[in-house]
Amino acid sequence: MWFEQAAVLALAAGLDFYLGDPWGWPHPVQVMGWGIGAYSQAVFRVIKAPVGQRLAGIVLGSGLILGSSLAGWGLLWLARAVSPALELLVGAVLLASCFAGRSLRQAAEAVLRPLQQGNLAEARQQLSRYVGRDTAELDRAEVLRAVMETVTENATDGVLAPLFYAVVGAFLPGVGSVPLALAYKAASTLDSMVGYREAPYTHLGWFSARLEDGLTWLPCRLVVVTIGLLSGQPRRVWRICQRDAIADPSPNAGWSECAYAAALGVQLGGPNRYRGVIKVKPKLADDLQPITPDLIRQAMELTRLAFLIGLCSAIAGLIGWGLLNLR
Repeated sequence: MWFEQAAVLALAAGLDFYLGDPWGWPHPVQVMGWGIGAYSQAVFRVIKAPVGQRLAGIVLGSGLILGSSLAGWGLLWLARAVSPALELLVGAVLLASCFAGRSLRQAAEAVLRPLQQGNLAEARQQLSRYVGRDTAELDRAEVLRAVMETVTENATDGVLAPLFYAVVGAFLPGVGSVPLALAYKAASTLDSMVGYREAPYTHLGWFSARLEDGLTWLPCRLVVVTIGLLSGQPRRVWRICQRDAIADPSPNAGWSECAYAAALGVQLGGPNRYRGVIKVKPKLADDLQPITPDLIRQAMELTRLAFLIGLCSAIAGLIGWGLLNLR
């Protein structure tokens, strides 16, 4: 069991690194998104009272998370009935779909390439595919800040937190990496689709938002520690995060962004425009140097190193534990 879990982790990481999410292929998040969208529209049509929408939000959040986990477990069970090799392959593919490392790098490069070629309009257009803020009037520096904020926020909830839950599941007998990673992916997808304070999701999405905050809290702090260690200045990074990240309305996004910003010597946060409305995010870290494409790539390299450290540690632990159980 331990060796199989180590193999699933290794294969999934390899699939994400070399293939990512092939364009046009079905993806679990697409299925989750369809379900969330259909359920939300039905609730808005039928339930108008805030209390009713809150209860519906609890059903949505708990149902999708549990359902995603059980669906992953069921697919593995069916594959196991055919052959152990198929179970290994299905597990690796499902787990790879929970990691967004390659997708995050591709999204960043899609903006950085035209920007470095002097095509600001194309960079703005590409950026609009990945962020919620208005991009039509952003200057070069603001485009770079938006990319850095996207890369450093999603490093946690898109890459390192799914790895955390995959590793936890791998060490839990009878659970495994896939069900737990899919459960977290469902929580993250819920938060991104309905976890807003603004209407119409104020009441429907409150449970999903709070749950995702709680699930991400521990892996996010581990990310801060890891990035601090990789920067060679762990105390400084932690001190700056304690100083600045607590001002961010999100209990996790600010910490993730601030850790990278402190490690790289840049400042994130400031005014953003959403559908014509300006919202000001707190400043994170110190403005020691301007954000550049190279620094954004350094941030992505820090994420890759943090992922490899977690992955290799987990695989070594699983193999070691498996060898001990053979005696």
